[in-house]
Amino acid sequence: MFSKDQILKALSRVIHPEKKKDIVSLGMITEIDSGENGITITLTPEKSNDPFISSIKSTIVRTIKDVLGPNAIINEIRVQPRVIVGKLQEKHQDVLPGVSNIIAIASGKGGVGKTTIAVNLAISLARMGYKVGLLDADIFGPSVPKMFNEEKFKPEVTRDEHGDHIVPLTKFGVKVLSTGFFVDPAEAVIWRGPMASNFLKQLIMQGEWGKLDYLLVDLPPGTSDIHLTLVQEVPVTGAIVISTPQEVALADAIKGISMFRSTKINVPVLGLVENMSWFTPEELPGNKYYIFGKEGCRKLAEKMDVPLLGQIPLVQSICEGSDYGQPVALGDSITGNAFMSLAEELVKRVSQRNKEQGPTVKLEINK
Repeated sequence: MFSKDQILKALSRVIHPEKKKDIVSLGMITEIDSGENGITITLTPEKSNDPFISSIKSTIVRTIKDVLGPNAIINEIRVQPRVIVGKLQEKHQDVLPGVSNIIAIASGKGGVGKTTIAVNLAISLARMGYKVGLLDADIFGPSVPKMFNEEKFKPEVTRDEHGDHIVPLTKFGVKVLSTGFFVDPAEAVIWRGPMASNFLKQLIMQGEWGKLDYLLVDLPPGTSDIHLTLVQEVPVTGAIVISTPQEVALADAIKGISMFRSTKINVPVLGLVENMSWFTPEELPGNKYYIFGKEGCRKLAEKMDVPLLGQIPLVQSICEGSDYGQPVALGDSITGNAFMSLAEELVKRVSQRNKEQGPTVKLEINK
């Protein structure tokens, strides 16, 4: 076996093609494990989409052999994206301590594809190498289980000296909890506001979320008790608002943005996502038909001074993937790549928010 110092010395000869510095001094080597099965190296690039990662990995394998000899075997080179952790006030650090960033996903009205965006965004982040959780907080209309093709999944509940713990579903690299896992999908959820809020608290506090880079929370449409419960229970890093280009949807999106920006809630709005931006037939991928209007969210983003994070087209595969539990973000199609671009933009905005803005806090309401 080789020592960590020997391996680091060898890796210091690997130069990043763009930055012209070695990967050790750049801080890209975050973990080294040398065992009987070989050497495992964890790379953490500054940018999640660093185009030179493949060539760097090849150079690492070649350099380790050249410097340490033929007995130096690379078992694995992992790529772990860099995450800037949301800053928390000290008194809130006991809330979901393993979760770096909590992102609320909201919409002013229903029917704009908010859950479709949430599911595909979560999967895209997981594909990028992040540890991701998805909490379906749409208590009265939980559709996340169907999109994961797990409507029959029943979470295991474990117990220790600290109480009960709900074990999430893990699929496509995402940890998932939803009301839909606990109720019959054929029955309506008829709960009063306090009951729904208390159940959401259970999913947040008793869920075995572990260490996550991002916990996405799919909120109900509109503004409700559920939104208030979330910001009271956890320090939310930021929110994204989903809309279509249609004027009716945009009018409600304004209300959603205004809610998060209100002095009482004061959650940073990371950006706006335009869903169903245009219709593109599968057989004519180059054609765009603006059936709900054109550039509505871009104009609203400029008016409200929020970033436009992405535009997602309306194509048949998105609908079919959602219905059959195979979200389009799993593949490298045009729409799959659109979700990957959205995820990359979200990562950039979250990092910027955590660098530039103050600590995230829970909302405190004095009764």
